[in-house]
Amino acid sequence: MPNKASTLRHAPQPTPVSAGLKKRLSLQACLLALGAISALPSQAQQSKDEEAKKLERVEITGSAIKRIEGETALPVQVITRKEIDKAGVTTAAELLARVSASANNLTDGGSIGYGGFRDQMGMNAANLRGLGVSSTLVLLNGRRMANFASPGDAAGVDLNSIPAAAIQRVEILLDGASSLYGSDAIGGVINFITRKDYTGAEISAMVGNTTEGGGGNKRSATLAGGFGDYSRDGFNVMAVLDLQKTTSLNASQRKFIKELDIPGRLPDLLSSAPFPGNILLDQNLDGSEQRDSLIAAGYKANGKDLISTYRVNPSAATACNPANGSLYLPAGIGGVDGCTFDYMRDIELYPESNKNSLFGRGVFNLGGGHQLFAEVALARARTLYTGTPNRIDAEMDISLIPALAAASLNTLPAGDERRLMVVRTRLTEAGLRTSELVSDTQRYVLGTNGILGGWDYEWALNHSNSKVSDRDHQGYLNEQMIKDGFAAGTLNAFGPSNAAGLALYEKAQLRGEVRRANGTMDSLDFRMSKGLMPLAGGELALALGGELRREKQDYHQSDALKNDLILGETSQGPDSDFSKSRRISAMFGEISAPLTKQLELQAALRYEHYQVSGGALSPKLGLKYVPSPELLLRASVGKGFRAPSMSDLYRPLTQGSSATLVDPVCMAADPSNTPTDCSDIWVTYNYSNTRLKPETSRQFSLGAVFEPQRDLSFNLDYWNIEKSNLISTLGVDVILSDLAKYGSLVHRRANTKIHHIDLVKENRGKQKISGLDLGFALSNLKTGFGQFGLRFNGTLTLRSDQQTGDGDPFVSNLGVFINDGVVQRWRHTLSVDWETGPFSATLSNNYLQGYDDQHIVGKPDRKVGAYSLWNLSAGWEATKALTLRAGVQNLLDTSPPFSQQAYFFVSGYDPSYTDTRGRFAYLSAKYTFK
Repeated sequence: MPNKASTLRHAPQPTPVSAGLKKRLSLQACLLALGAISALPSQAQQSKDEEAKKLERVEITGSAIKRIEGETALPVQVITRKEIDKAGVTTAAELLARVSASANNLTDGGSIGYGGFRDQMGMNAANLRGLGVSSTLVLLNGRRMANFASPGDAAGVDLNSIPAAAIQRVEILLDGASSLYGSDAIGGVINFITRKDYTGAEISAMVGNTTEGGGGNKRSATLAGGFGDYSRDGFNVMAVLDLQKTTSLNASQRKFIKELDIPGRLPDLLSSAPFPGNILLDQNLDGSEQRDSLIAAGYKANGKDLISTYRVNPSAATACNPANGSLYLPAGIGGVDGCTFDYMRDIELYPESNKNSLFGRGVFNLGGGHQLFAEVALARARTLYTGTPNRIDAEMDISLIPALAAASLNTLPAGDERRLMVVRTRLTEAGLRTSELVSDTQRYVLGTNGILGGWDYEWALNHSNSKVSDRDHQGYLNEQMIKDGFAAGTLNAFGPSNAAGLALYEKAQLRGEVRRANGTMDSLDFRMSKGLMPLAGGELALALGGELRREKQDYHQSDALKNDLILGETSQGPDSDFSKSRRISAMFGEISAPLTKQLELQAALRYEHYQVSGGALSPKLGLKYVPSPELLLRASVGKGFRAPSMSDLYRPLTQGSSATLVDPVCMAADPSNTPTDCSDIWVTYNYSNTRLKPETSRQFSLGAVFEPQRDLSFNLDYWNIEKSNLISTLGVDVILSDLAKYGSLVHRRANTKIHHIDLVKENRGKQKISGLDLGFALSNLKTGFGQFGLRFNGTLTLRSDQQTGDGDPFVSNLGVFINDGVVQRWRHTLSVDWETGPFSATLSNNYLQGYDDQHIVGKPDRKVGAYSLWNLSAGWEATKALTLRAGVQNLLDTSPPFSQQAYFFVSGYDPSYTDTRGRFAYLSAKYTFK
């Protein structure tokens, strides 16, 4: 955000109406009048210097015109540093998880939940309104940052790159802002604003543990310092260093995982790759000769009944191998004749991570009303992932399977394809799959601002870079060596391997970097504003600006991955490396016209051109009407757009995996087939598309703020967004549910079994979403027990519909889990503050309404319960320099509600919005040196 020091040369005086409004609205209430999710700290009696500062002209998120702080027609929520400290959160992702207007954010828990099957593990990202990460623009001090470098569906800023400890406040514009900020701002803008002018030193530390123990603990330390009084010395230099470490959390350390009873309730969503392994009869044959032969021989895999399925396990008769997580579950994915692997008993729920950042800023008075500023932001997030042991479908001659030694198939001549059995087994002896994701971000900004020729101006150069390295440490193996080992009998799929087998596992380990991505953004931006002429309600103001930007993305795979040698990793082929760049240019203009003392008009227009994708014109019109000092009415209407990301356009063919889903063709082939018989994790081929068009949007909002008395305010805003030309891929569940329309995307073997499913990026149909934002704030309520305050913010989504193609009917994910997630109908945050002398306390609640669970073939429809977390914190200003704070997050130790969703790799709950750590207690201390 531009520096606040400069002021307009011809700054207009407040109109009588705006002065009257200010008389009734304190600064924090005025910000709440803009839709703030939380109030500013309680105001003390303002000094004359503070009164003068109130007239300082600054730039508010959502407008390029400098104005008295708080004057805007757009809904802006504000989170202050004090509220961040009270909440006990230490990262930007943790903070935004508490914003009621966000939905389906990318989190560490969700990253684990993807199980490595989807891209961009390690990325934390914001998603306003549930419109997608790619439609939410994240800024640092009003300027862009490079997107997370790894190619994938989510084109956005990794929140791990935000220097959270340096943040002074966060402004969230809950309205489309393409007319000012360009592409990606359809859902809104999140502007992280850092400290600007700091002197002295400050050290703080936090230690937090889960009360159930086992993991999910956190340690953090922050050191901040600055010198130089800008008003006296003509300069200020400050820096903030932040170090954070979290420990991993395993499912075996959480009792709620056992209480979910996933083997009993969701056996079909577990894994068909156990140890000892399942034999997949006739997997590579067109008929059913292997199964028919074993039936004729009277083979009973489970020791009770003749086999009836194509998935059998010799250990099913002895309950499989429960000690290793292999269970006999007749209704499980392993079937009545096989074994099912319960990976949820020992899976990682929360990764180990180290997140460090350094932010520095300097401002220097150049004289003559001009200022030089520079910013440096460095961040590194190192996340360690531990998964289940690898799995393989290995071909073995029937002679290597002792349990089938008597089968007639053994009498077939050598080389007969019917002798080859496909065994799906878990490679327990090779160890857990462990990998490391290292994300490095650098951002350098240099510019000047001031007054020139009567214009407030600012320009800056911005260089931002994101580097991501994905490294395998254990459990990722040379696939051909493992296949050869099973074919030769060196490796044992049904019991312990001998010394030669164990040595082969170690020899086959492939360790080191497998992927590397580098994303760079370089830009030159400028803006200027000026009062032009007096109007009836004040001065007509104009802002002009523009931007030149270059984006570049480089992607590289290791030679082993290019050649598809690594078991457990999906290769993009020998031609997977790519290096693409594009240029973007933009110009915008904005006017603010106080037509009367009660009515102000704001209008903005931006033209932006993307190399390859073309250009778009984005207009915006806003009105603010103040009929009385107690009431403010506002409205806006505009258009927006989102250019396809470079991943959307150029990403090479990628192989992935679906969730466990039922194949309808299999179900129809034999009336005796069950959903378990026909379920699997299907291979997907993911395609980019160079012919994609930009998404476009139309949106409008209507709102009101009412403050009947000082320190009491209400706000209500209706918002409506319609997106067209959606850039998306169809969900596998959507494809399989309508094979008449999408059957061409499903590629089958000669025996009709699915080989792979094509997922192609295309412009498809529209998305419509609307809702209400509600807010209430009460502050400075003085009683004999201290001073109280209350803040409430909620989002009621009224509609969230999307088409899968032009002309298709709209499908709603409002209160229903569809494809990859759900938009809860109601979300809110509530907090009660108390202060007396040096003591303070805050009790808060985050609530997400329940919804209809994902529909699973063969299962009854059900509801997912609401998710409500209570948090408590208390502070003590022991001295002017020392502040101590203690808190408990998830005070009631609420567990994630049960869900049968099949999108995420983890089963039994939805990891996108829940916290598996349980109750988390922390202590923090801050000491300030002046």
